[in-house]
Order: sequence, then structure tokens, then C-alpha cells
Amino acid sequence: MKALFIGGTGTISTAIVRRLAEEMDWEVWLINRGNRSEVMPDNVNLIKADINDEEDVANKLQGMNFDVVCEFIGFTVDAVERDYRLFAGKTKQYIFISSASAYNKPAASYLITEGTTLANPHWEYSRNKIKCEEFLMKMYREEEFPVTIVRPSHTYDERNIPLGVQGNKGHWQVIKRMLEGKPVIIQGDGSSLWTVTFNKDFAVGFTGLMGDRHAIGEAFQITGDETLTWTQIYQTVADALGVELKPYYVASEFLAQVGEKYGFDFEGSLLGDKSVSVVFDNTKLKRLVPEMRTNISFDEGVRITIDYAMDHPEECQVEDKEFDEWCDRVIEALEVAKKSI
Repeated sequence: MKALFIGGTGTISTAIVRRLAEEMDWEVWLINRGNRSEVMPDNVNLIKADINDEEDVANKLQGMNFDVVCEFIGFTVDAVERDYRLFAGKTKQYIFISSASAYNKPAASYLITEGTTLANPHWEYSRNKIKCEEFLMKMYREEEFPVTIVRPSHTYDERNIPLGVQGNKGHWQVIKRMLEGKPVIIQGDGSSLWTVTFNKDFAVGFTGLMGDRHAIGEAFQITGDETLTWTQIYQTVADALGVELKPYYVASEFLAQVGEKYGFDFEGSLLGDKSVSVVFDNTKLKRLVPEMRTNISFDEGVRITIDYAMDHPEECQVEDKEFDEWCDRVIEALEVAKKSI
């Protein structure tokens, strides 16, 4: 079997590429600019190109056909329209990575299935993913384009610690605050439910859909089975660090308001996603991929990420003084407001 990945070196796709190349004996090709070639297995083939240069990519793909093409960096309709022009008639399956943030929240039921309505007034990223899905399903219905939609939720790897409120430079400043004994902001009251999935577990579900004709024309959400409150998530991180958690709970609506002028998009990431309880029903996926399950619990996964961050300071320990100072200001202002009531 022959697969082509557009991207292929990100948080989700790296684990899939490794699984295919090292464990499942697929012939794997990647289209990207070669910026993270060090994470690719030796037996992976690289087509060094900018996918947005359609003419160059079309020339480099001339005469090539694939069993599966996987799109990991398509965020707008023009990207999937380009893919349709490039790959119609050249692949037996085209898998588009959408997002579980596209689901309407709060939904009519706390239990999210593939049939849950797609709508997100708070986040343009999610609305663009919905538009991509709509175009691709139109091409499936009208032109028999062999699309499969995949909707991940919060997937992480050894380089990323899942958190709810962090700055634009990533998770490290929150970890640093914990290590320094400072309070950390958690959205809401910390009781809303969330699902995090280690990328190696995600890869099992994804690769199980590859080449399966029953997945054509269908959408699948891929998440683990472990559901935690946000307080439990932060407490697990603190336990892995060996420090006391000092949570400071702040309403998501307030965070969205006070974060905007500092360039923090908490309206999208919180009101449009993480502040709402979600539990995923993965029955549809498991009918096709019965081996999909949570093998790496969050307790184990977060220790993997902490160890990696400590061992790779140049890569992972990126300080964010602006976010740190913003947290202090928010907490101080709310404490003053409490005293004045």
C-alpha cells in the first residue's frame, strides 16, 4: 500500500507516519518543505515542495498514484479545492483532517457523535474546517471523490502538554508557574469534562481507516476513551512535576474579553472549544477499527511529556514573559475586585 502525506511531521501525523513505515510496511511519501526531516523514519520518501505551489507539486507528482492521500495542513476551502485538482483520479482514498472543535457546543447532548451538528460561532478556524468538509462531501456526492473525514480532538505528543489556558508560545510558562509555586489560571470552575489523546493511540485509529472502502464518504472522530475534568488534568500535570497545584479559576467569558487585546484568542479556544464539556462516542470508529483504545493514559502520557521537556530545554522550555505578566495582572485585578465587594 502506498500513502502520501501532505505535511506529515506534525503532532498527529508524525506518529501515523512512523506506525505505517516501521510497523505496517507501507510505502510512505511526504510532501513538505523539509523543515523537520529529522523526525522522519529513514524509509520515508520526501517530495520537497511547498504544497501551495500547485504547478510545481503537479509536476513532481506526474505519473504517481496512491492508495491514500492524507491532508494534515489544509485549513481553508482553497486548500482542499487545490487538493481536489491535484488528486482526483490519482488516489483511492483522500483523508482530510478536520477538527472536533467544529461540533456545535454546547450540543443538544453531552455525548458527541459524528452526527452532532457542525457549527462554531466563536472560532473562525472551526468554521473554515466545516467549509472544507462541505466542499469535500459535495465532491464525493457529485464526482465520487473518495473522501474520508477525520475529526481529532485534543491530541498531544511528547512535545506538547495539554492545557486549557496558555500563551502563544506554548505550555512551558504554565509549567514554570507551577514549579515556582505560582497560581495557574484554569477556565471556569475546572469541572467541565475534556478528552485528551496521545498521538500514538490516535495513530491506531487513523491507520485502521486507511485503505478501508467502508470509510469512504464517511466522517469519523478519533479520540481516546479517557475523560477528565480540567482540574484533574492540571492536577495530573502538577503531580508529574512533584509540586502543589494552586488553581485560580476564572470565567471563560472574562478570559476571552481580557485576553483579546493581548493577542490571546480565548474566545475561539475556550468559548468555541475547551470550556464546554465533551464526551466522545467512538462506536462508529470502533466498528471498523476494533483495536482502537486508550493504551497511554493521561497519567502516563503527561510524564512522557514532562520528561521530554526537561531533557530538551532548547526545544520545549520557551519562556513567555508577556503571558506570565498577564496572568499576574488578571489574578491581582480579580483579587482586588473580590475585596471591594
